Amino acid sequence: MAKIEILSEETIDKIAAGEVIERPSSVVKELVENAIDAKATAVTVEIKEGGITFIRVTDNGEGIEKSQIKNAFCRHATSKLHDASELSAIETLGFRGEALSSIAAVSQVELITKTKSELTGVRYTIEGASEKGMEEVGVPTGTTILVKNLFFNTPVRRKFLKSPITEGSYIYELCERMALSKPDVSFRFIQNGQVKFHTSGNGDISELVYRIYGKDIAKELIPVNQKGKDIFIHGVIGKPSVCRSNRNFENYFVNGRYIKSSLISKAVEEGYDAHLMQHKFPFFILNIDVSPENVDVNVHPTKMDVRFSNGEYFYDYISSCISTFLKMQELIPKVALTEEKKEEPVPVSVKVPEPFEEKRNIIGLIKENESARSTLPQNNIIKANQAVYVKQPEQMSLFDTPFLSKEAEYDYQILGQVFDTYWLISYHDKLLIVDQHAAHEKVKYERLVKHFKEKTLETQTLNPPVIVSLSAKEQTVLEEYGQYFENLGFTVEDFGSNEIAIRTVPLDLYGQNEKEMFLSLLDELCSDMPRGRQELIYEKIASMSCKAAVKGNNRLSEEEVKALIGELMTLDNPYHCPHGRPTIISMTKYELEKKFKRII
Repeated sequence: MAKIEILSEETIDKIAAGEVIERPSSVVKELVENAIDAKATAVTVEIKEGGITFIRVTDNGEGIEKSQIKNAFCRHATSKLHDASELSAIETLGFRGEALSSIAAVSQVELITKTKSELTGVRYTIEGASEKGMEEVGVPTGTTILVKNLFFNTPVRRKFLKSPITEGSYIYELCERMALSKPDVSFRFIQNGQVKFHTSGNGDISELVYRIYGKDIAKELIPVNQKGKDIFIHGVIGKPSVCRSNRNFENYFVNGRYIKSSLISKAVEEGYDAHLMQHKFPFFILNIDVSPENVDVNVHPTKMDVRFSNGEYFYDYISSCISTFLKMQELIPKVALTEEKKEEPVPVSVKVPEPFEEKRNIIGLIKENESARSTLPQNNIIKANQAVYVKQPEQMSLFDTPFLSKEAEYDYQILGQVFDTYWLISYHDKLLIVDQHAAHEKVKYERLVKHFKEKTLETQTLNPPVIVSLSAKEQTVLEEYGQYFENLGFTVEDFGSNEIAIRTVPLDLYGQNEKEMFLSLLDELCSDMPRGRQELIYEKIASMSCKAAVKGNNRLSEEEVKALIGELMTLDNPYHCPHGRPTIISMTKYELEKKFKRII
């Protein structure tokens, strides 16, 4: 049997640090929470290279007394908790006493601090949990902690960090949420020498939303303020018009603590249930204050998970609260009778296409059995063999004969349109019904995918450009996957601060709410999904095609429908739109006669 040995303090520190410090953003979270607990009214976070090599957090809080500095870096040393009985009434963000010791165990740390009552401050350095020096310095009241070369002594951990850009985005997003949790604290975030955002700390949540998310969201907010038994909910929720395709804009805090809770998230979404489409998620910033004895924050060393003593009650209360405040609002979009005159787009050399192409390529589809093939002229059989054959789905018995082949091009008859959406076509002994939206959507999708693969997309210049405000994560995604957007036909330029300018869009999508499509694509890319990025791009092309396709209740001319059917039949799979809905269905003469009791 192997000998059981007691681990060294150094080994214990490194193991413990792995639970608390997962990545650079974990360091920032712990240090900012300490600053808030120290009653700071201003906090500055500065990082370089994604926080891997440099993190500096400065606050104007109470500072640390000289005699207490070394204790602060000991494991399980804290001023916020004295015995186990106090775990049920924790009101501070930190309490476990693990943060500073864990950070010091895996990095090079420099602490500069001063209390209000002391004349001079202290500069203390510690590296890999080993003290390196302490000296007096002249500094203002507060604390500055500098963390360098994270995981320098645990290279395996460092190897599994993501790129500096990605790690930096995690910190950016964290700082935004910390700022949202404390509107009365001024936050400043500096990344690679550039100020990314700076909040005033005046307590106005609407101003915070404007600074972080932009004016489009800031003007669509609904204040929420409701108090119940052992729970108080206050903050803002977005109108359904600002819903997104992922949960990145769901912000909630329990007793001022930024956490992740499926209970809260799903409760709010249920409150929105009657107002949002499927797979759409709301924007909200909610502070949920509950009695400390009703929530357990000591679930995990990172303090990101909590447990509620009466989860069912809190779920129902939160859901009901959101539903109530939404019902109190007039959510019908307001439309002005007159609009400010907008500049017309400058004409470009690329011609904007008509609703449908005039030119079309009608491919003859040949039956697989030889009897049908033998009835066609030899030259048509050769042409058909050179074309791409379409596999016959069960519902599309209309393709048992060469529908829309050269020989049958004039055999079908367009009867007309019903409900301004469906086209009725008579062909031999069948009645065909074409969904104009699904058919056009399929054609658009295949055309866009082809151009995307071949990198031959034509673009349309927008003048004036479309200005979009992006969150920290969206900016990172755009930077990381910029080539995808370029291949899709989007030309994007930096417009200062957190805004970008969209200069060009795919020609086929021009005039189809380019901003909404662009943000929708970003939302999908921001989601951590198990699908490959290429598949995700094709899925978004399908979504964009749906928005750009001719809608139901739009009357088309007979020539436009002929052009659409002609182009549809050139596709490998013309039977379904990209979302799986059928483009064409059929009813035989036999079925009609049965319905009219002509056949018993």
